[in-house]
Amino acid sequence: MKTPNSKRQLLGIVFVFVLFIISNGRSLDTNSQFIKAVNLGGWLVTEGWIKPSLFDSIPNKDFLDGAWLQFKSKTIGKFLAAELGGGTIIVANSSSASDWETFRLWRINETSFHIRVFNKQFLGLDSSGINLVAVSTDYKTSGVFEIIRKSDDPSLVRIKAPNGSFLQAKTQDLVTADSKGDGQWKDDDPSVFMLTISQRLQGEYQVTNGYGPSKAPQIMNDHWNTFIVEEDFNFIATSGLNAVRIPVGWWTASDPTPPKPFVGGSLQYLDKAFLWATKYNLKVILDLHAAPVSQNGYEHSGSRDGFIEWGQTEESIQETLRVLEFFTARYANNPSLYAVELLNEPRADGVSLSVLTKYYEAGYKVVRKHAPNAFVLLSNRLSGDSKELLPVASRMTNAVIDVHYYHLFNDIFNNMTVEQNIEYVRTNRSEELQAITTLAGPLTSVFEWTSEWKVKGATKEEYQRFSKVQLEVYGRASFGWAYWTLKNAEKHWSFEWMIKNGYINL
Repeated sequence: MKTPNSKRQLLGIVFVFVLFIISNGRSLDTNSQFIKAVNLGGWLVTEGWIKPSLFDSIPNKDFLDGAWLQFKSKTIGKFLAAELGGGTIIVANSSSASDWETFRLWRINETSFHIRVFNKQFLGLDSSGINLVAVSTDYKTSGVFEIIRKSDDPSLVRIKAPNGSFLQAKTQDLVTADSKGDGQWKDDDPSVFMLTISQRLQGEYQVTNGYGPSKAPQIMNDHWNTFIVEEDFNFIATSGLNAVRIPVGWWTASDPTPPKPFVGGSLQYLDKAFLWATKYNLKVILDLHAAPVSQNGYEHSGSRDGFIEWGQTEESIQETLRVLEFFTARYANNPSLYAVELLNEPRADGVSLSVLTKYYEAGYKVVRKHAPNAFVLLSNRLSGDSKELLPVASRMTNAVIDVHYYHLFNDIFNNMTVEQNIEYVRTNRSEELQAITTLAGPLTSVFEWTSEWKVKGATKEEYQRFSKVQLEVYGRASFGWAYWTLKNAEKHWSFEWMIKNGYINL
């Protein structure tokens, strides 16, 4: 039996504990709820691998924006390369293809392109009008190139230069635009190159620019209208989840007239998502998935060519803050708005921690201006230190550090067995999460994870075990978790398929 003094002492300890938590960035919100969510990926921000059919009817879809091309001279047997990565001449002296030998497309139409090199200059001709160089950083002055494939062998190409002639590799050190390009595509023709496509991007930029302004609006509006519908929100709610994380792109904030090639119409579907979320009592985590000029170079950031250019100018940051303000102000009074993620997956090799910290601090203020009670999510940098955001997040109220865990994108998982994958979650992932889930620090979330892995031929029972251990471990995040993604052409990535077929049990 406790005495009155012991009761007072206990109350004093509790009071100090509460003050300690509040003073260190985490507020005690009696209305807060552990989040169990699913991402609506591939809907308002296109990812081709989620719905490949979206790209099926694009003419010459091999040559979309951001395709990485490599050209090997048939006569010399060497790859074209931007000398020093760019800023000087183009040569044909590389025995293997890597960064300097990779050329990135900026698509103008089905066969015409601006072509960018490793150091971000564009292909063009020098003052002689014949020699091939990469010196201009302005695509408008670099000239337009046409890539023509051999009709019965698309691996062979000729490249028509801005002067109307075709490129030819005369020597290893001399690539010129002075061929008629009318030979028989034989090995002794210096205007013939063997083409390798080393990487493709299939994001919002590629699908809209690929279809062009006449077709893209209808294609995209049909997609938005059918890919996610009201019934999906009912399914999510009845599956045991209480929230949706909705990836959005910066261009939606300019709806109905976003910058080209993006097309208008996505904002009305985001509005519908908030209405449906309210109807089915689901919380919304609004996730800025794609920032202007790309924070990670991936297709899901709306990148045109895979380069990371966000944060390298003050304008890109200010534009992103304007986007945040638009979204937060628009939905601040909607009862379903629960959290705003300031930026999804910035990449450490392109975005410095100092720039990101400055942006997060400014973005936090923007959200607080309109939604003082919303949670604010700070996404960890890809390949960054998992603890690096603790200092900035700890200075904020209702802040969450968001981490994403996949067993697919790192070579360490290549040869792991079922048991090794499960044990990795149980030990390594658990330790990683525990290291940032501190009592007095910010909240934590695992807002992207999936039950897909590199194990070939896994049984249903093995998938179930893998799902179960992830749910257990990620359930220790203090804010919550979200599965990636609701729908996907690849069935084990699809939460809907996994639930309906008994691979995930909530």
